Amino acid sequence: MRVAVPSSEQRLIERFADALWMERGLSDNTLAGYRTDLQDLAAWLAGEGSDLLRASRAELQAYLASLVQRGLKVRTSARRLSGLRQFYRWAAREGLTAEDPTALIEMPRQGHPLPHSLTESQVEALLQAPDLDSPEGVRDRCMLELLYATGLRVSELVGLRAEQIGLAQGVVRVVGKGNKERLVPMGDEAADWVRRFAAGARRELLGERACEAFFPTRRGAGMTRQAFWYRIKQHARQAGITTPLSPHTLRHAFATHLLNHGADLRVVQLLLGHSSLSTTQIYTHVARERLQRLYEQHHPRA
Repeated sequence: MRVAVPSSEQRLIERFADALWMERGLSDNTLAGYRTDLQDLAAWLAGEGSDLLRASRAELQAYLASLVQRGLKVRTSARRLSGLRQFYRWAAREGLTAEDPTALIEMPRQGHPLPHSLTESQVEALLQAPDLDSPEGVRDRCMLELLYATGLRVSELVGLRAEQIGLAQGVVRVVGKGNKERLVPMGDEAADWVRRFAAGARRELLGERACEAFFPTRRGAGMTRQAFWYRIKQHARQAGITTPLSPHTLRHAFATHLLNHGADLRVVQLLLGHSSLSTTQIYTHVARERLQRLYEQHHPRA
């Protein structure tokens, strides 16, 4: 049974909340969250025969462990610890405690969030979305095809120059993070769209102007990451895609679909330009989830 929060502890919590409001002008909802978290800790400490100002590092670690036992997510535990740190830093500044007991407590590890990807049918719908009657539409289709075929970062895609695209060899030469260069195969479909764009739509967009970037705008300048991201969202809406998107959605789809079709993880690592295999391994979780769903859907004894 949970012990009630002593009135002296409640007054201390209100004093802290007032200080936060004065110093940072936090909203009522945010302050209410701080109060609730501290009330929960105070009640737990009272049950252990302690209180907020006498709590030791070991007691706070035990409290955080109890949150996990109660089923709270790691993200929630990390948020609680962040709030406790603010409280104890304030208490130390006010001379209410000799030291901050949270100073040496490590933040709970939250791991890497799984990237949002698209199904193969969603990718196909997205690729079909641009209006091919306009040069911008042909450009966008070419960019989407190249993005999905190579797994480039959006920044790498918009920064491409004509000399980096080897149509004869079927590869794209990319200078990625840390100025590391890699060769990425583009596939026949993407190569065909590159030829089509270079021979027609690109000339329409530029007119008599010159532009180093392979993918220009009507203004004669290279496409920016922000502009392309805006157009991706437009095309996704036209395609009826409601899955959360990010600028790297097609990069994630590229990696996930390769793994789903049996590609080796180290090959995907090289194609993505990851310096460490651990960065690429996150995609195995996405692929494994999809395989599990397929198994449950199609196996007669699932």
